[in-house]
Amino acid sequence: MKSNNTALKIVGEMNEKQKKTISKFLSLILRHNPETIGLRLDTNGWANVEELLSKSAIHNIPCTKKELEEVVETNDKQRFIFNEDHSQIRANQGHSIRVDLNLQSQTPPDFLFHGTVEKFMTSIQSEGLKKMSRQHVHLSRDKETAEKVGDRRGQAIILVILSGAMHKDGYDFYLSENGVWLTDNVPVNYINFEKFNSRI
Repeated sequence: MKSNNTALKIVGEMNEKQKKTISKFLSLILRHNPETIGLRLDTNGWANVEELLSKSAIHNIPCTKKELEEVVETNDKQRFIFNEDHSQIRANQGHSIRVDLNLQSQTPPDFLFHGTVEKFMTSIQSEGLKKMSRQHVHLSRDKETAEKVGDRRGQAIILVILSGAMHKDGYDFYLSENGVWLTDNVPVNYINFEKFNSRI
């Protein structure tokens, strides 16, 4: 998201459009390009809230701390989290930059789900799920969440991941603060393509 010459106006209660604008901006600077506004993240992905607010204002995204807290609290995916005293903020997952989220390996459910779209299926069927530019492959605990993820790119295709079998075979799984299951990759033999194959 590039800054422009028109500052975002926030007066009183924020509307959904304003919240979405700030949320997208937070995703940019906390997950991908903090240098866009000259923001410093520590090794664990934390940013100083006061620095974020002051530098955001300089780049035409003015926001008060109260408004920032409202965006974090009401975000439907719970993408961001404060530390205990709200002096620092970071993204829960989805980073394309290297950060250490201090996640501990956990035992996943037997099955997890991944939402995608048809244009990626040829690659997935030959190579499995790869993390690409992100630190992890993202998996959902239920079909409904996976469908919402897939719908963002078109007609969702839901893949069933044999996560229990993967874990037994030595693959590590992590659970982010906002309930997203993470792993380094999902080989083809742990993906159930039956539902997709029945459509073609």
